[in-house]
Amino acid sequence: MDPIPALRRRPDALLLDFGGVVFQTRKPPEGRAAVALHLRETLLRAGHDVPAAELRASLDAGLAALKDWKNAAGRRRTPRELTHREIWTDFLASDLPDPVRETLAGSAGPLLADMSTLLSEHRLRPGIRDLLHAARTLGVRVGIVSNAHSGRAHRSLLREAGLEDAIGVQVYSDEVGIRKPHPEMIALAARALGTDPGHCWYVGDTQDRDVVAGRRAGAAAVVLTRHHHTDTPPYPVRESADAVFDTPEGLVDPLWHSVPAQAADAAPARTAGEDTEQDPVRVVRPRAHGPAAARRALDPGEPGALLLDQGGVIAVSSATPDVQRDFAASLARRLERVGYAATTEDMLALVRAGRDRYRDWKAGHDEDGPIPEITPRAFWHDMVGRDLPERVRAFLYAESAQLTLEYADSKSLARMRAGVREVLEHCAERGIPVAVVSNTVCGRAVRDELDRFGIAHLIGAHVYSDELGHRKPDPATVRSALTALDADPARAWFVGDKPWRDTAAARRAGVGTAVIVRGGSASDERIDAARTGRDPLLRPDHVIDETGDLLRLWTGTPVPLAT
Repeated sequence: MDPIPALRRRPDALLLDFGGVVFQTRKPPEGRAAVALHLRETLLRAGHDVPAAELRASLDAGLAALKDWKNAAGRRRTPRELTHREIWTDFLASDLPDPVRETLAGSAGPLLADMSTLLSEHRLRPGIRDLLHAARTLGVRVGIVSNAHSGRAHRSLLREAGLEDAIGVQVYSDEVGIRKPHPEMIALAARALGTDPGHCWYVGDTQDRDVVAGRRAGAAAVVLTRHHHTDTPPYPVRESADAVFDTPEGLVDPLWHSVPAQAADAAPARTAGEDTEQDPVRVVRPRAHGPAAARRALDPGEPGALLLDQGGVIAVSSATPDVQRDFAASLARRLERVGYAATTEDMLALVRAGRDRYRDWKAGHDEDGPIPEITPRAFWHDMVGRDLPERVRAFLYAESAQLTLEYADSKSLARMRAGVREVLEHCAERGIPVAVVSNTVCGRAVRDELDRFGIAHLIGAHVYSDELGHRKPDPATVRSALTALDADPARAWFVGDKPWRDTAAARRAGVGTAVIVRGGSASDERIDAARTGRDPLLRPDHVIDETGDLLRLWTGTPVPLAT
């Protein structure tokens, strides 16, 4: 059999879609019911008792509408991806009450990650390990390019399958903000691997997204492996693939028999037609938490809702230089995998320089009006990678979500402050809803920390600046939490450690009681200056030494505090 012309020349990189190429998926019949129950448990922790049947109905309607949106986006030249919050507020929960919708939106990312595995079973496709082995042996770099509402779930599946080290870069639409058929999805992966689309094979499973994206990006070859919708696009598609295989197994031999660029250029293959792109397609067939306590009549001194900052209030941290160095070494190894030589010291210096630029940026954004939060993509591409070659910046951009999690975990070791558990358990017993409202580069890392402390089940709502897109003292952060908890601002308490951010955000949102805890990142001198100063926006109602002192304020009696 004659070789497929477009597959004769060996690529610099092999770019693979996730679903339909690396993994095949099956939707279990009980999947949506399981998601509805999971959503119900999440909402109960915030005090919202919504029947599973009502959540299932909203989920069904939202998924149908989301499917229509995806099909429509496939017709656009450069479609953007929905944010995690938009998926919940505009689709999956758009017909639910505001407090319910805001609670789900506040945990949008984790919920979508959970949904990914509840709604679909994933199994490696035949031939994928052989294909990766051939690529590694031939020196062909590999990247993932996938539309995904949860890149974090995809990364976990690759890790569990033992494939993470075989992949040089992973580009997911929810992490980079655009979606196929936007050609930049493929171009970004190619740049990160030190090449360009014209020297890459792109392998997908859909005509309307993958083939179109590959052609727009100028990929050297566009290949399909058949999956659920390969042969039934939602509308006619002008472009066609260079080859279609039933499984990735069909691509193994063509990759093995591809020839290096120099040999291919010296002896070009004979083609059946004058224009390769016009040739006919060559086809080869070979956990659960208990419900929240019912809200009870509260004592006069107790809050109607409790909003807590994380750093300085729930936890205090100490630097971990050895772990930071390990992270820098890991980053250097990953860059080496995509062909860029860097030492651990190089990466450590770059990350520290990026951190300093971020601190300078933050210092200029404690002001009135909407206050944005920097995105992980901007942090890694513009701050850490500012002076690096574009190919390295492309890698940092594509991997920014995962790098941010690892960076956040490496910076410091957190310990829970005295009395936090007792305060949260008191709130659970009394039916006082609790939210965490935090400026952070990685809300996911905060959630992991709460889970490690064993208190995640006591938190009803989450508002993190990197997920909301606003940072304190912007009152949008506090208002989001109040909406999620369906709380009266006047009866709510906000507890932070920095008057110029936390107290200011609480006052602007109309919170009735603002508390500052000593021992966080603010000095006692600065706290006392705010406490006695003339600016009511910064003046807290109470200043306490430990978070557990809240119980004394509420009940009038000291409570023994565990550490």
